[in-house]
Amino acid sequence: MAMSPSEYLARQLRRRRERLRLTQDEWGSRLHYTGQHVSAVELGKRPALPDYLEAVDREFGTDLVDYYLECVKDDPTPVWLLPWLDYEKRATALRSVEFAVVPGLLQTEHYARHLLASALLDDVEIEEWLAIRMGRQVAVLHRDRPPLCMFVIDQNALLRGPSEVMREQLQHIAKLSDQLRVSVQVVPDGTGLYLGQAGAFALASFHDGDDVGYVDDQLQGRAVVDPKSVASLNRKWDAVRAVALPRDLSRDLILKLVDEL
Repeated sequence: MAMSPSEYLARQLRRRRERLRLTQDEWGSRLHYTGQHVSAVELGKRPALPDYLEAVDREFGTDLVDYYLECVKDDPTPVWLLPWLDYEKRATALRSVEFAVVPGLLQTEHYARHLLASALLDDVEIEEWLAIRMGRQVAVLHRDRPPLCMFVIDQNALLRGPSEVMREQLQHIAKLSDQLRVSVQVVPDGTGLYLGQAGAFALASFHDGDDVGYVDDQLQGRAVVDPKSVASLNRKWDAVRAVALPRDLSRDLILKLVDEL
């Protein structure tokens, strides 16, 4: 996987600290930052911003601020998301379970913008995340040999939003579900408790490798490669899909919801 400028910067910071044989707490103390902050930067959970990099440059004689301004400043993709984006691009099959919102790969620009605005992001952040989301769709759904994409969505996720936004969104999903390599199944209202309500997740499969999972929370998402955890997600996928309507009946339900809107 090609390394992004943000990922490269985080890796260089960690390597320099390790070469000096400093712990994260020791490194942070010299910069007047906490060890927790240092760890978050190195793991990509927190961006390496100019004030932090200036402290590194002053203390250790580096020129990381210049690298940030030249290469990183305009790269909006969070480091923690990069591994999953690479898995998505290489996957031969993708499976996704969503309980609360429409899956990102199926979102219209109008829906995505409305959803991002509800996340208390400013205008610049909305545009950055929108570009990432639309770029994912191009990289996955519109490449020369797209993967088999299977989505299980709770019916409530298809009703949550302004009518004009959701009508367009549902029409978009119905159109995509006509494609042979896209399958959308809906868990109908009234199903009762099921595993998908515990949280969204996705699975990527490959010709020559083990499955990889992805889980998300209020702060960030992460790729899951531990075999036991991935096996657990596969079992959850089977359980959730078992309570969803078949593909054709799901499409009929989506079109019915369009008419009602």
